[in-house]
Amino acid sequence: MSSPAKLQDLPPKGGYQNIPFKRVAAKTYFKGWQMIAGYAGISTVGLFLYWLNVKENHRNEIEMRSAKNVIYPLLLAERDREYLKQLRRNRDEEAELMKNVEGWEVGTWYGEPVYKTIPKDKLVEPTFQEFYVHTDYKHMAKRSDIKLMN
Repeated sequence: MSSPAKLQDLPPKGGYQNIPFKRVAAKTYFKGWQMIAGYAGISTVGLFLYWLNVKENHRNEIEMRSAKNVIYPLLLAERDREYLKQLRRNRDEEAELMKNVEGWEVGTWYGEPVYKTIPKDKLVEPTFQEFYVHTDYKHMAKRSDIKLMN
């Protein structure tokens, strides 16, 4: 018993088609002068919008500078007012703390003025630690870091 012969796979009659290997040129959407005109137009519009933005930013800077100049005296007055209120709270706390000590007057050392050559109506500014004497240490430490940065 002989097996039938297998047929070999052959190319089609007439051969295979040619393989396209030549360069295919890209499709042109715009000509050179159109691309240059588009670039110039987009750049012109962009520069115009940039100029408008610069003008607006300049106006805003002037307005913010004016607002800061206007509000600065008010902020200074509020800071000074809070400073004096804290000095009053410190004196009240000292009076409450030392109320049971015999002969103690607030702002003096057992009735003796600390500053003898300064008039009574002159404000003697306390040191940083004296100012924060009745607060938690962490609040004073936090504020001292801020003070060192200024």
